[in-house]
Amino acid sequence: MSGRRAVFLDRDGVITQEPPHYAHRVDQLKFIPGAPEAIRSLNQNGYLVIVVTNQSGIGRGYYLEEDTIKFNQAMEQKLDKYGARIDAIYYCPHHPDDHCECRKPKPGMLLDAGKRFNINFTQSFMVGDRMSDIEAGEHVGCETILVLDQPDMDHTKIDLTAAVQWIKSKA
Repeated sequence: MSGRRAVFLDRDGVITQEPPHYAHRVDQLKFIPGAPEAIRSLNQNGYLVIVVTNQSGIGRGYYLEEDTIKFNQAMEQKLDKYGARIDAIYYCPHHPDDHCECRKPKPGMLLDAGKRFNINFTQSFMVGDRMSDIEAGEHVGCETILVLDQPDMDHTKIDLTAAVQWIKSKA
């Protein structure tokens, strides 16, 4: 089966540290230690790096969509200083009660990226810190990695650095 390999990453809790209440301000942007270097390693090993993140704070009225866009741009600029690159960022701005197709655990964001980038999901990975991330990856046939200590996952890793080391060992 042809297509490109990708690593889908949740944002908050995988790349960036989660503040107490909905990350949306640039001054809240703090990387989880080792995350920029792990993303750079994925870039160097030929993986597309695609962020897929639920941002229900927009739908809940806690902040504006513009805030998420600014936060994501700042994250990309900071990653660039590490020589790391994100190929695309998809976010779901909807309230959980909206029953949209893009909110994880539904696979809408991954499917959109798959069409845009011709992704081979069976050669790709979903790295997340919640069951909704894992379920979204499973829906499309990705191998899944949970970066917290939870049972019954394909693979459980401490953080993105450990997940990337495991992904590279599979190549």
